[in-house]
Amino acid sequence: MSTSNIKLKVQNFGRFLSNMVMPNIGAFIAWGFITAIFLYNANDPSAGGWFPNEGVSTAFIGPMITYLLPLLIGYTGGKLVYGDRGGVVGAVTTIGVIVGVTIPMFLGAMISGPLGGWCIKQFDKFIDGKIKSGFEMLVNNFSAGIIGMILALIAYFGIGPAVASLTNVLIVAVQFMVDHGLLPLTSILVEPAKILFLNNAINHGVFTSLGVTQVAETGKSIFFLIEANPGPGLGLLLAYMFFGKGAAKGSASGAAIIHFFGGIHEIYFPYVLMNPRLIIAVILGGMTGVFTLTLFNAGLTAPASPGSIFAVMSMAKGSYLGVTLSVLAATTVSFIVSAILLKTTKDNGKSLDEAMSDVTAMKSEAKGVSENSKLDLAKVKKIIVACDAGMGSSAMGAGVLRKKAEDAHLDISVTNLAINNLPTDADIIITHKDLTARAKQYAPNAYHISLTNFLDSDLYTQLVNDLVKAKGGQQVVQPTPTHQPLFKLNAKNVFLGLTAQTKEEAIRFAGQKLVENGYVKTAYIDAMLERERLTSTYLGESIAVPHGTIESKDDVINTGIVFCQYPAGVQFGEEEQDKAKIVIGIAARNNEHLDVIAKLTNALDDEKIIAKLTTTNDIEEVLAILS
Repeated sequence: MSTSNIKLKVQNFGRFLSNMVMPNIGAFIAWGFITAIFLYNANDPSAGGWFPNEGVSTAFIGPMITYLLPLLIGYTGGKLVYGDRGGVVGAVTTIGVIVGVTIPMFLGAMISGPLGGWCIKQFDKFIDGKIKSGFEMLVNNFSAGIIGMILALIAYFGIGPAVASLTNVLIVAVQFMVDHGLLPLTSILVEPAKILFLNNAINHGVFTSLGVTQVAETGKSIFFLIEANPGPGLGLLLAYMFFGKGAAKGSASGAAIIHFFGGIHEIYFPYVLMNPRLIIAVILGGMTGVFTLTLFNAGLTAPASPGSIFAVMSMAKGSYLGVTLSVLAATTVSFIVSAILLKTTKDNGKSLDEAMSDVTAMKSEAKGVSENSKLDLAKVKKIIVACDAGMGSSAMGAGVLRKKAEDAHLDISVTNLAINNLPTDADIIITHKDLTARAKQYAPNAYHISLTNFLDSDLYTQLVNDLVKAKGGQQVVQPTPTHQPLFKLNAKNVFLGLTAQTKEEAIRFAGQKLVENGYVKTAYIDAMLERERLTSTYLGESIAVPHGTIESKDDVINTGIVFCQYPAGVQFGEEEQDKAKIVIGIAARNNEHLDVIAKLTNALDDEKIIAKLTTTNDIEEVLAILS
């Protein structure tokens, strides 16, 4: 088996473990707060909570850790395998491991929950199509009950005792590491694993289970902070702020804020990949943090998720000094080592964009999606053309592609959206090359196509031809939907024979006409200029569609469009030939403007019509073409 396949299997297994715990982190935190506030320790009152209460401590802490949390994990594990039905059988199976031993059964729940879901799934496959009509509910309920009962007994007599023995071995091994000062060595594995996106698997799949068991005995656990300590990442980002170069230096301050206060550790991964030697810095920082925790016998009362300093400190009851020093020490060591490595590196290696692309690919791989996997065109059902606001550029591109797909009788949905509204089930996403990296963050599972011209007819034609070829005879004719347009273009929306020295001048003119026609507030004009600064709204084919940012939709009063003709052209794009002769200002709260844009895109393949729109001095002729 190749190394990449082994890594993928490890990532998939780790992801499955973490997916059982992460949806239930809120319950762990609730238990952690109750423990921190009300824990009552009769033997050592100083080891109790802020407000020790024997009644509350007895009523909540023990039952939650013994029953609630393992059952939630077991149910979630079963549900991951086979939906709600698998979740129910998984929970029934889990109760068997819970009552069979005296220690909290988190590892047991991670085994018994998925086992229950798998068994009921196999049973349903076996009887599929064999049940007489009217008996389905009877069979479903009794099969789940009987299989759940059998598995609960198996868990009680077999799985529970076996896991208890394994847990005791792990506890002894961990205690050995603690007693001999070896626990900091875990950072040698943990920090590189984080870069491979195994952090959640390690933290929630392993450390959380061990940590909760330790909290039940001592009231706190070091395991909750081995992976979640924000210090190593913060030190690395601080070093980039002072000693980095270019875009990495400029962006490090913002990344540090998001990492330290927001708890999103993934944001510093690209900075490590830019200069792989820096993995040494975060390893040493992590080891220092763990060593400091062991030195002060410090820990947290529950998982800190996300790994924000706020979440960490909220769970540090009784260990504020040790936890604070742990974060500071990890930050300091990581900063010093990173600074030395950055100063002694002649070339920072990859650019930040390249490193971020690597992170996206690795994150997709960690989720079971290969960035380099070949798209199966025969299975494509949904294509989305996306831009920043989801109005002009993407609507035009989607209109061209949709028409070509309909002409080819392809049963494919072609729509346009704003990038931050991209769904996770899209098959193909088409964006401007400057927006593709951001689109991948919102839809990492899709196949992404980058372009520089949203009206690139040749690109759309080639894509449609490839789809037709891949689907063979599977395509079917779809009826063209008919509906009344919600917005109608008229003479007050058309302005011909204009001139402008710059695109900003043309955009201001279009914006002012939108204001005068009562479509937008004056603030929308500035939003149009801001949108142009983000990415050019020039589409190609002599057409530009300036519009506001997605945040400016509140400045739109009514949906409206203005058609502005510049026969001499206005420079919109980077190339000399990127001159817009048609500037369409758009204001829309929803999708009412798409009818007019659809009319325009239907004419884009006809050069004579485009030429007529760019030269005519007859408003009625424009209205006739676009109506």
